[in-house]
Order: sequence, then structure tokens, then C-alpha cells
Amino acid sequence: MRVLCAFPEAMPSSNSRPPSCLAPVALFLALLLHLFLSSQAGDRRPLPVDRAPGLKEKTLILLDVSTKNPIRTVNENFLSLQLDPSIIHDGWLDFLSSKRLVTLARGLSPAFLRFGGKRTDFLQFQNLRNPAKSRGGPGPDYYLKNYEDDIVRSDVALDKQKGCKIAQHPDVMLELQREKAAQMHLVLLKEQFSNTYSNLILTARSLDKLYNFADCSGLHLIFALNALRRNPNNSWNSSSALSLLKYSASKKYNISWELGNEPNNYRTMHGRAVNGSQLGKDYIQLKRLLQPIRIYSRASLYGPNIGRPRKNVIALLDGFMKVAGSTVDAVTWQHCYIDGRVVKVMDFLKTRLLDTLSDQIRKIQKVVNTYTPGKKIWLEGVVTTSAGGTNNLSDSYAAGFLWLNTLGMLANQGIDVVIRHSFFDHGYNHLVDQNFNPLPDYWLSLLYKRLIGPKVLAVHVAGLQRKPRPGRVIRDKLRIYAHCTNHHNHNYVRGSITLFIINLHRSRKKIKLAGTLRDKLVHQYLLQPYGQEGLKSKSVQLNGQPLVMVDDGTLPELKPRPLRAGRTLVIPPVTMGFYVVKNVNALACRYR
Repeated sequence: MRVLCAFPEAMPSSNSRPPSCLAPVALFLALLLHLFLSSQAGDRRPLPVDRAPGLKEKTLILLDVSTKNPIRTVNENFLSLQLDPSIIHDGWLDFLSSKRLVTLARGLSPAFLRFGGKRTDFLQFQNLRNPAKSRGGPGPDYYLKNYEDDIVRSDVALDKQKGCKIAQHPDVMLELQREKAAQMHLVLLKEQFSNTYSNLILTARSLDKLYNFADCSGLHLIFALNALRRNPNNSWNSSSALSLLKYSASKKYNISWELGNEPNNYRTMHGRAVNGSQLGKDYIQLKRLLQPIRIYSRASLYGPNIGRPRKNVIALLDGFMKVAGSTVDAVTWQHCYIDGRVVKVMDFLKTRLLDTLSDQIRKIQKVVNTYTPGKKIWLEGVVTTSAGGTNNLSDSYAAGFLWLNTLGMLANQGIDVVIRHSFFDHGYNHLVDQNFNPLPDYWLSLLYKRLIGPKVLAVHVAGLQRKPRPGRVIRDKLRIYAHCTNHHNHNYVRGSITLFIINLHRSRKKIKLAGTLRDKLVHQYLLQPYGQEGLKSKSVQLNGQPLVMVDDGTLPELKPRPLRAGRTLVIPPVTMGFYVVKNVNALACRYR
């Protein structure tokens, strides 16, 4: 409090005091009397302090959720995963049987696993079970060169669960592989920057390992076939694809299919463009190849997996939808947020960047709904940063703001599936690093999978200083999304609601649950960076406890922090978290 009149050492008579000081002094004496009486009565509550109107700390947000009907219902496999064919090049495909990797992937099931990326269109299949190899000497490199023959010998912990081959690799083998992968990473980056790619050979044995990983992890494999094999008339040459289809059918592999990756880039990558109309004919050709094969006669087909919807890409999509819009089960495209070569940590906190995806969604939906209204749309191969990502940024806590906002925005706007590039890979955009340790975006994805169901609910928010309005964004930097709680999570009864909240403000925000959410018990799952690196940290804590895998290689229990019923939610600055509102008995969430 500011006192307007000072008291001199000798108090003058009341007649000599300026009249303008009487009111403030009287107020000051009244407050002193109030303090004295409060202390006598045992009231220890602090006096309210007036704040400047602009202070965000004072703003209280009222939040309610429409519980009668969902506004969207997305796929059960909404959050799905991708593996890039580069894992053949750098050798990591041979380690997909790792017990630790399989455990981490199982944590994110059910999901799709897309095997595709920039090297999809340079992939050649060879049906050779044991291709000729150069034999090494007796040294440790022998294990890498002869992995297929020696895996059982070197892996005494081979475990067959439901027919799955799950391995425990020797440390020397993993160390050698990491050295090899580091060298290959430079080669892969050089190819990417020069836009010239070498051919990759996928053997039958490699396909077996890939399918074993997907099947053991509870993931449904989507295989992207090479679309750049062309006949002289520019039609698709399907000979290699047919060989792969016949082999996988003989093994009774349950696989869905795609053709190509970012066809809008074929001219720069291969010197030969493929327009939308021709690509549509190629998809029809692939559909005809699948139909006579009994196991694939009803297999799902997805495409065309275009890049960012610029003018030329939209033209390609338009031509494709005219010819093959009814052929594909879902229309797919890709998105990358930032150039990985120039990214800074604060870029991940820019609301303008978070919202760039919204305009792309509308462009894709406009074309799709013109030809096949209601057709499912998938975002495949979403990455935060290009060029393989940036160390200590793309794999840090800060990148999670983009990832969680992407999940919320896509579900709200009706996108059926989002496929994250990549689960495990070279570069820094992955969920799991090359030591098989989960990164911040993995833990974020795990919480999402455990808590978020496919039904999307409308959020209604209002600040005390603004009129109530439906929406998901408060002043852009506070983003609130709501879903029915995952009905597979037996810790919560059906009818519960899960909120996930992103606070990009540098001050905490207070949210008061209103309407159907009022006075309900809330479980908090607050995810924050762990360690001295702050936003650049590769470790996270859940409700103050660091998240790490258990010593036996299993995932830790994700323990919530119960909040008192009716309590105001306090969202710390620059954080994200999930809040399960229990026993709401929401009509939209009571039934599957």
C-alpha cells in the first residue's frame, strides 16, 4: 500500500492538516485496526493485494466441457509410428528384436507402424534368405557382419512369446553398431542435402525382422512400396513390388500398403515427374495386384503421401483424387514445422508456428471433400524439424509443445490418424535414442496413449475479463483440449474426461472447473523438464518424479497426483500436462 501523507515527529492539530490527507489517513488507521482485530481472532489470511490490471497472474479462467455428444471420433490408432528405410542402411533394422525396443513400442500400442520415408522410392526387394556376405575375422566386428547367423549364439536370452523373437544383445555388439550408425549418419545427411539417394536392398530376412518387430509390439505394419520404378511410358513398374507381395503373402503377413513417398519431389529426386492423374492410375494398378492375392484382397491402401500443400502439391492431389479418390482408404500427407539447420529453442514456443498446421488441414480437406466427402485423412510422417532434426532441440522437452499441440489440433479438426516420424531412427526427431532410452516426446506419447480416448469433446472457456466463447485457445499461449478418457485404462470408470493443457506463458495460469466439471476429483499428470538443462533437457519428470525405465527393462508406473475436489487447477509456466476429471458421468464417454 502506498501512504499519501507522512506523519511529522510532532503531530500538529487537526485544523492544521491539509483536508486532502484526511481520507487516506483514515483508511490507513482503519486497516491497522482490521489487522489487529484479525490477529486477535486467529485469522492469518493475507490481505488482498491490488494488482495492476495487466498482470496475467490474476486472470482466472473458467472451463467447461460439452459432455452430451463428441464433436469428433478419431481412429483407435490415432497416435501411430513410423520407421524410415534408412535403418537398413545404418544397420539398426537388425536390432529391432531388442527386448527394450519391443517393450517401448508395446507401450504405444495399438498403433500403425508405417515403414516409409525419403528412401522408400529407392528400396528394392530381393527374395534371398541368406545373401552372400563377406566374412570377418574372429574380432568383435564379426557379430555385425554375420548377425543373422550368430544372433542365437550371441543372444542366450532369446525369448519366444507368442512366436516373437525377442533378443538381449551383447554390449559389445551395441557399441559397434552405434559406431557404425554414427558413420552412416554422415552419409545419410549428405544424401539428404544433395537430394541424391543410393538404392537400398530389402531382403526376405530383413522383411521378416521388420514384421516380427511390428507383430511383437502390437503394431499394424503399413509398407510403402517403391513408386519410382518406371516403364518407358512413365507408368509404374510393379515387378519388384509383386515379388514382395508374393513373399509376404506366403508368410501370411497382415500388412496394409502405400505407393511412394512425397511424389511432388520426384522431379528433383529422379529427374522424372509423375502427375496426379498418373499416380492415381498407379494406385489402381496396385489395387488390382492386391485383389487376386487372397490375404490382401481386402487389404487397406493409403496415399498419395504428398508433401506440404503448396500450389503445385494441391494440383497433384486434385489430379490424384479425380482418378483414384475412391481407391484409397485414407488420403495422406506430410508436414514438417521448422528447418532443422536454423532452429532455436524459443521457436518451439511460438504460437504462430503452432498454428501453421491448421491452414494446411483446411487446404487438404477442401480438395478431398470435393471428390470424396467424408473420406478419412491422415497426417503421415510429421516431424518438428527437417534435415534429421537438431541435437538437444528436436529431442528435448521443448519440442514436446509442438508435438502435443499437433495431437490436439489434428483431433479437433477431424484428422483420423497422425503418424510420428520416427519411433527409432538416425537423426534427432525420434522418440527413442540409439541407447534405447525414451526421450521426452516418448513419455508425452505414452501419457497420451494411456489417458486419451478417441472421442473429442468441445471445450468452453472464459476469462473474467472477456465474454464466454467456445474454443480451445486462450490468448493463444494457453491451449486446452478435451477427450473422453481412454476406456482401456481401468483406473478410471467410463464417463471420465481427460484434459490436456499447454501453457506457453511465462507465468502460471489458474483454471476453475465449471459446469459439469465443478467439484469433481482430478488426477494430475504434470510433465516438466528434469535436470539443469531446462527446456533443452532430454529427461522429464512426472509430478516431480523423474521418468526412467525400470531396471528390469519394463516401463514405470505412471502415478497421478490427486487434487482436492473443487480445487482450482494451477498450471505452471511453460509446461504441459494431463488432467483426468473423474466420475463426470459424461454421456458422450459412457459408450464406445
